Amino acid sequence: MPNFARLQIAFKNVYVRILAAIVLGMLAGWAIYKADVPQDPAPVVHSQNIAEITQLAAAKDRLEYLLVARPLSDSPRYVYKFKDAPQLHVVKVPSTSHLSLEREVLLKSAIPYSIAKDDYLSTHKAVLQDEGEGFGTDVINFLKRHALDITVLLVILYAIKFGIPGMNAGAQLISPDKLKGSLDDLIGMEDIKQEVLHLEDMIRNRELYQEHNIDKPFNVMLTGPAGTGKTKLVGYLAKRLDIPLIQASGSALESGYVGGGSKALNALYRKASAKGRCIIFLDEAQSLFMPRGRSEKKWEDDTANTLLGLLDGVKSDKGQGVIWVVASNFDDASTEMDEAMLRRFSVKINFRLPNKTERRELLRSFLARKKEGLVDWDDLDLDQVAEITQNLSPALLETVVERASMLSIQEKAIINTDLLFRAYERATIGLTDRATTADKQKQRERIAVHELGHFFMQIDPFLREGLSLAQVKEKSHLLKISTEAVSKIGALGYVLQSGDDMSLRTLEELERDVIGLYGGVAAEELFYGARGISVGSQNDIEKITKMLNLMVGRLSMYSRAKIDYSQLQNDASGEHTLRQVEEKSDELYSYTLDAIRDYREVIVALKDTLLDQYVLSKDAVFALLAEHEETLRAGLDAPRAVNLKLCAEEAVA
Repeated sequence: MPNFARLQIAFKNVYVRILAAIVLGMLAGWAIYKADVPQDPAPVVHSQNIAEITQLAAAKDRLEYLLVARPLSDSPRYVYKFKDAPQLHVVKVPSTSHLSLEREVLLKSAIPYSIAKDDYLSTHKAVLQDEGEGFGTDVINFLKRHALDITVLLVILYAIKFGIPGMNAGAQLISPDKLKGSLDDLIGMEDIKQEVLHLEDMIRNRELYQEHNIDKPFNVMLTGPAGTGKTKLVGYLAKRLDIPLIQASGSALESGYVGGGSKALNALYRKASAKGRCIIFLDEAQSLFMPRGRSEKKWEDDTANTLLGLLDGVKSDKGQGVIWVVASNFDDASTEMDEAMLRRFSVKINFRLPNKTERRELLRSFLARKKEGLVDWDDLDLDQVAEITQNLSPALLETVVERASMLSIQEKAIINTDLLFRAYERATIGLTDRATTADKQKQRERIAVHELGHFFMQIDPFLREGLSLAQVKEKSHLLKISTEAVSKIGALGYVLQSGDDMSLRTLEELERDVIGLYGGVAAEELFYGARGISVGSQNDIEKITKMLNLMVGRLSMYSRAKIDYSQLQNDASGEHTLRQVEEKSDELYSYTLDAIRDYREVIVALKDTLLDQYVLSKDAVFALLAEHEETLRAGLDAPRAVNLKLCAEEAVA
């Protein structure tokens, strides 16, 4: 028997012994308690019949004694005993009746009586109890005395039945018939589906792979952004293979005490081995892939070391049918990971965010699940919605559709393109608030100028190419310009625009992005002077700094020497990067400030409308541009003080 199994059995035996000791101790405590409690020497007869007291006048010669217990309480007791009878009689009377009885019966009939003292009451506890209260009171007193013992007992019983917290990492065993969905529910993602089908073939035909001397355990690593379907895919795989799934959280492995994660992993492995063929799925397990040996506390690597051993141990006969699947939001391309751990996974499936076509089909699928009549398919342009939802995962797309349903219910409206647009805005940006800026006219004017500056510098390249407004509108990603406050991002206004699926951006495209970001601060300087720039540009400048550092320091876009300066750990490389970033920032901002002067009159015209209406849609903005097209075109042919294209070419040369 493995040492760990013996320890577990010993651990359980200790539990049983402790439990038995506590039970015996409590029984002994009960016996001692009962022995310590003074018992009444005679049987007690309880009554609430006041007539018994009035009848004592005729039987006072037989009376041995009469006591009144606690006469000042709400319920005094009359305790009497006859000479020729063994029992005590206890009559409970109301406090108001006691005064009458004492005056009209006891004193008038000259019946001798006295007040019961405390020592008598302590040896005759039944005097103060109603009939049937004795055992219940004993139990209550016993529970009070042994509250701590009982609490410990309950904790041990819970631990024996459900395990110590952290021992099973919140694992749950799911049988194949309880798993829902199928691989067809994974819309698009054909490349990922093929990987899964290949994995299924490897598991089903392991003997065939063994003929090729491939006898490695098929441990699987799933990576990719959150919400892309990693967890669902594992469920689909288990259902297709008709084998149970044990699902646990990687973060829950760390229970807070040394060795907790290792015990939890071993417990999962034993549970899976007992099932024969089984999948162990560790979700959110990125912490297990971090390089070991980073801390002086060696026990911090115990969980990862245990997993390494178990991943190798799957080749044994005992765990031959166990398949380990782990999911992480990071991969080895973006995050440094432990090489030994990575080698244990012969299958790696990298998830990605859906492209535009897949987003459209995902949205169609989510909307198709609603009852007929709730979606206006004739007034629904899913291509537009798919375009604005760039970089959203399937889970976030479903959130957008859910938000659209909420708006539909609240407004008693049918879901269409406009409703989905507003749902996207609510799900990604958050709740907008017009009242926050309503009484801040000067701030609203500055916000309007700032946001219009962004917009004009984003369409500036297209206008200078001589494109018509219709062509510019088609190329523009603008959705709306707003001067409403957004508490989620702490902004008093924003420009909402769609994106594209392009990930390989060129130097020219990156510079256009920087200029678009600089448009807001440049517009403020144009209207309020260099000392009138507000702190509202902070977020823009942070993004610009990050982009310029990437372009200059890591990609060497402005140098013939194509090296990553960030890897050169010396002061010279840092000074070189800083100097060039400052130079390019000055150049791009100078161009932006020079270019935006051509739009000053049009910005003034649009600003007044924006302040009046708070929000301008893309259609509204371009309709206003058409009204001022003559003014717009007037200054576009003037020579630029800074020729951006020539500057870029000279820098690279």
